[in-house]
Amino acid sequence: MPSTIQNSATLPGGLLALPGVYQPQADTRLLADALAREHLHPRTDVLEIGTGTGALALHAASRGARVTAVDVSWPAVATARINAWRRRLPLRVLHGDFAARTAGHRFDLVVTNPPYVPAPGERLPSRGPERAWDAGPDGRGVIDRICADAPALLCPGGVLLMVHSGMCGADQTVDRLTAAGLAAEVTATATVPWGPVLRSRRSWLEEQGLAAEAEDREELVVIRAQYL
Repeated sequence: MPSTIQNSATLPGGLLALPGVYQPQADTRLLADALAREHLHPRTDVLEIGTGTGALALHAASRGARVTAVDVSWPAVATARINAWRRRLPLRVLHGDFAARTAGHRFDLVVTNPPYVPAPGERLPSRGPERAWDAGPDGRGVIDRICADAPALLCPGGVLLMVHSGMCGADQTVDRLTAAGLAAEVTATATVPWGPVLRSRRSWLEEQGLAAEAEDREELVVIRAQYL
């Protein structure tokens, strides 16, 4: 049964964030708690997709894992590098598309808080802070790519941890990962108030059938998938 977690003490505090970089919020904290339940050791190779401030990558590095973090945003890359330097933690931070930058490499653990907010328009944003959350009309523009690429990213027995909004369809994510050869399930949930982005899109979300009238709380889910 999935656990419900509202608070986390596992994220590093005092992180710097350059302008436009996504700062740790409820989804980051929920994923950090899931990460804390995974066994890490000095030979564990970890990948974080969409690192932002580097909070999750640094949490894994502080536990002794060998961590690679990737982000399409140069400000995020710079932020993660600065935060790693301030904490004197070894962290390899790469700029670019996660699949291209990690081609040919496999990891014991992949952790990701991808963009997942439904947004009008088919194209994903190519610049600006919206890159951290806008993910196409159904919010699955990046989620589906990660599901498809997971078998190429993971070592046998490796684990993917992903957080996203229930609005995007947790069952669909589980089904896609299962079809790709992973054993997947929802392992944690949390319910949080809508943030400013969702509130600004209320009418559109209701028109698309993604939100009920007067709805003001969002379910977050963590999906754990193991490559068997």
